[in-house]
Amino acid sequence: MSFSQISILYEDESIIVVDKPEALPVHKNDFMQHDADYLTKLLGKQLGKGIYNVHRLDAKTSGIMVLALSSEVAGTLTKMFENKEVEKEYTAIVLGELPEEGVIDRKVTVKKKSRFKKPAETTYKREKVVISNISYKDHVNVKLNQVKVYPKTGRWHQIRQHFAGIRNDIVGDSHHGDFTFNKIISGRYGIKRLFLHASSLSFNHPVTGERLQFNCNLPTIFNELLEKVQSDGQQEKKSEEMTD
Repeated sequence: MSFSQISILYEDESIIVVDKPEALPVHKNDFMQHDADYLTKLLGKQLGKGIYNVHRLDAKTSGIMVLALSSEVAGTLTKMFENKEVEKEYTAIVLGELPEEGVIDRKVTVKKKSRFKKPAETTYKREKVVISNISYKDHVNVKLNQVKVYPKTGRWHQIRQHFAGIRNDIVGDSHHGDFTFNKIISGRYGIKRLFLHASSLSFNHPVTGERLQFNCNLPTIFNELLEKVQSDGQQEKKSEEMTD
């Protein structure tokens, strides 16, 4: 996949805030090809300066990130994330019956293929719910919920693990999620992505101390999926009523 210029939401002499595209890794890892694209590489070329990563966002997750323009500022921001001084908000689409709001407080695996787990906490609030005409296995007319998510800790794949753990998998999660449902969505609508987006970030500026709040738009594909699923569900309901 090729990427155009990275969308910059804010920039000063110390930090830069961007809207990371879906499927773009943040930094290089040992499993990537030597010429593969990643955020800090592309942004460095785009701006002609060094870029320092300070927090994690999974490659498959799109949305807002803050990066530093010096190692000193990077160190300060990293400590702020570690000390839970940064407020993060995500938007996700998850499956099944879900209360209007709730807290998920359960241990999660700390990294891939590890058996070691650490405590983690995530709160959420439902925004929308649509009823599909998708039924499979013991699931009938599966519901899709758009939720705002607030992770209180920052573990590996925390949000994805938490919703999978309560059987409200995030749509498009190919690692922890409902593989059968994902295959149905891909086949029916040609949509194949993780429906998790980092939508807001709030923190004190690492140099001035000013409180900053940044937001980025939800990708249009989120609304498109819900509209298509809802439309199909309504059409089936009308057909059943006419038949009756």
